[in-house]
Amino acid sequence: MKREHKILRHIDKNGLGIEIGPSHNPVAPKKEGYKVQIIDHVSREELIKKYKDGPVFPEKIEEVDFVWNGRQSYSELTGTKYYYDWIIASHMIEHTPDLIGFLNECDSILKDDGVISLVVPDKRYCFDHYRPLTGISKIIDCHLQRNTITSPGTAAEFFLTYVSRDGNPSWDVKSNDGQFDFKYSLDEAIKNMNSIIYGGSYVDLHSWCFVPHSFRLIIHDLYSLGFIRFKEVDFFPTEGGCEFYITLSRTGKGIEKSRIEMLDEIEAEISEGIVFSKEYRRSVEPKRTSFLSRILKQYRAVRS
Repeated sequence: MKREHKILRHIDKNGLGIEIGPSHNPVAPKKEGYKVQIIDHVSREELIKKYKDGPVFPEKIEEVDFVWNGRQSYSELTGTKYYYDWIIASHMIEHTPDLIGFLNECDSILKDDGVISLVVPDKRYCFDHYRPLTGISKIIDCHLQRNTITSPGTAAEFFLTYVSRDGNPSWDVKSNDGQFDFKYSLDEAIKNMNSIIYGGSYVDLHSWCFVPHSFRLIIHDLYSLGFIRFKEVDFFPTEGGCEFYITLSRTGKGIEKSRIEMLDEIEAEISEGIVFSKEYRRSVEPKRTSFLSRILKQYRAVRS
């Protein structure tokens, strides 16, 4: 199934929708017949200026219907409540300082049977590779603190661990080789952290890091704890590229696995994503191979 089909599987093309932050690459463009309104942080003209030096086709950038200033609620911004049939947010939720607040803002403008289709980066296959998984405690705490900007600690972690692989900020799940390199210096990490501490500035970065089943379990637990009204409708794991897909609604059936099974899935995903740098492999792999050879010989001796 193609990427677009996974995102649009539960989207009613005849219904009215919102795409949040499509930037220069909308999933459900107006020119393809979608009845969609756009929320972004700047106007179309400003987006064109922003990407004028990049490999971007300006004609793909949608007219922005609602410019969000970071403080308005979505219902205030759009002038509606429980109005839209669907919402698409691709590579958006990981940037939000308050994940619960973001989902509840989407809830406030969706119809009873509306859906939200999310595309989420898999931290194993992008610049978040070495960052720890986000736990539910941080998500709940940031919501109760009503965070509107990311925390200084999150900024420090982001800039200290951001890596590229052979110069790429993300890579295919099937890739099994490549050199990891840091992008940012210690001075840049300190500068961005201090801009939050002393200036209260908003720094755009990934506030949260997930593997597919850690995100699924967080959504399940947030619903069970009463923080959100959404449950899972559909899910597609990371099979190519660096992202997974999940659709939510108030009428979703939720996950069908137990919490223990979900936790086991998370452990398996983390193990699958472990990729060592070339330097580490050169220093450790001979010792590891020698150790495994000794164990195998002992096993064969016992068996015989």
